[in-house]
Amino acid sequence: MVTRKLFDELGSLQRAVMEVVWEKGHASVSDVRRALGRSKRPAYTTVLTVLQKLEKAGWVKHRSEGRTYIYSAKRSREDEGAKSLKGYVDRVFKGDPLVLFEHLMDDDRLDDETLATLRKMIDNKRREREANV
Repeated sequence: MVTRKLFDELGSLQRAVMEVVWEKGHASVSDVRRALGRSKRPAYTTVLTVLQKLEKAGWVKHRSEGRTYIYSAKRSREDEGAKSLKGYVDRVFKGDPLVLFEHLMDDDRLDDETLATLRKMIDNKRREREANV
């Protein structure tokens, strides 16, 4: 059985390929190569191997269109981002999201609009919890 890796545990090319698949929704090996847009684009066989490994690990699936395989994500970016963030909070902040939030609040990039959005999110979460009681 293949162990389930978090997104941030994938290699850099694997992460880049997943980003392309998530962005496009579905893509062939050639589509992925073009979208990577690197000055030194990986070989077709390299991208194919990455997609095959991602498929074996449960990240993508494929369907045939003639002689071409079209790959699509089996895992959503949102779900995987949430799992990666939870793992990060567990590792770095001993599982305490309040400590992470305190660090975020110290960030100078938080403008008034962002703070207002955060307040709305907190208020909505409170209303949600109260409605479920």
